[in-house]
Amino acid sequence: MSDTFGAMSIAQLSALIQNRVVDPVEVTEAVLEAIRKHPDQSIFTAVFADRALREATASSERLRQGRSLGILDGIPIAWKDLLDIEGRATRAGSKVLAGAAPAEKDAAVVTALQRSGMIAIGSTNMSEFAFSGLGINPHYGTPSNPAGKGAPRIPGGSSSGAGAAVAAGLVPVAMGTDTGGSVRIPAAFNGIVGYKATRGRYPMDGVFPLARSLDSLGPLCRSVQDAVWIDAAMRGLSIPQVAAGDVSTLEIVIPTNVVFDGAEAGVIDAFETAVERLKQAGASFTRMAIPAFDEILALMAKHGTLVTAEAFALHRERLAGPEAAEMDRRVVMRTRLGEKISMPDYVAIVEARDRLVQEVTSLLGHRLVVFPSVAHVAPLLAPLEADDDLFVAVNGKTLRNTMLGNFLDWCGVSIPCGTGEAGMPVGFLLSAPPRHDETLLSAALSAEAIIRGDFV
Repeated sequence: MSDTFGAMSIAQLSALIQNRVVDPVEVTEAVLEAIRKHPDQSIFTAVFADRALREATASSERLRQGRSLGILDGIPIAWKDLLDIEGRATRAGSKVLAGAAPAEKDAAVVTALQRSGMIAIGSTNMSEFAFSGLGINPHYGTPSNPAGKGAPRIPGGSSSGAGAAVAAGLVPVAMGTDTGGSVRIPAAFNGIVGYKATRGRYPMDGVFPLARSLDSLGPLCRSVQDAVWIDAAMRGLSIPQVAAGDVSTLEIVIPTNVVFDGAEAGVIDAFETAVERLKQAGASFTRMAIPAFDEILALMAKHGTLVTAEAFALHRERLAGPEAAEMDRRVVMRTRLGEKISMPDYVAIVEARDRLVQEVTSLLGHRLVVFPSVAHVAPLLAPLEADDDLFVAVNGKTLRNTMLGNFLDWCGVSIPCGTGEAGMPVGFLLSAPPRHDETLLSAALSAEAIIRGDFV
């Protein structure tokens, strides 16, 4: 059993721990050993063996004394290397931060989950400075997609190691960040669940930023129930407030513009098959254009993007100095595009965003929105590493569907719904307007098994 702890859902593992079938120390030792032996050593950039065993020992003692902190006590979690861990430099996937001063304290959400009894296992790899949806990292290696057969395929980014760690069965949950899709993309590519919360749902203290007006957090895990438990603990709740709803009451919009453009046939087939299963369960669907999608793309083409403008503002001194030569050339190239975005451009984007969020929220009302998380399955790694133009094109297409939700401040859950080309996973993205996270998670809980179908 010990070699499967990381491959279990939180619900499965929690039942074993809480019933004293297994001990948190046993679980932690097995997880650390599995990570050490795993053939892909690029998934984790650091492993916190001493801390993890210390926390596991404390959890074991609590359980022995009948003082469990709840369902998450003793559960291992991995942290994207964008969140501060006390005593360690937060590298954000970059060599230039490897020598940075160690964090003086844990990020706020790390502290919150530690208080629920979770065990911090290590830091996971990522796209440098979180600025890519592909997950390629020339400094610490690129994790291979565990769902792939044959030649390596990308894991998706920027939370590449988080997605791969869960998909490879090393940990039951890993924390990611999402500015343009960085939780939902790796979830879709790796065939797991990824929940991006509404921006601001959790404190961002101790999280290295990319674009503060877009940055959000969320777990990558094996089930929506697991995400619900993690969400509650991140907000300091001992008991989740979300319960499964009734699928037959769901009213859902399927956009007819933008999100299916250039989509692979296998992705469309898997998505539409899941829609049919939901229809048979009583959910109602409306297919309609969402004009804001086209306006967002036109706005970006004219003025640039929020993420690029804010990333350039954050890194402009670094890009002007010698550190630029030590960074991923593709990250440098993309970030420098922000220099061309003027203050009037930025203001135009922000003002249009405020208007579009209101317009789309009014258009949707209480309805949810669904479309494929990504228009294609995880592509092969080697061609993307060899061809910068291909990298840029595929990165843009990979981010297209999910970044619409970030711009509109939506929350979203990517759920596996089948397979496409080469048997690779396809993600079904269920989204809701800002601050409707409970509605979203309730719907996702009720619909998850139907969306998945026979795909596990």
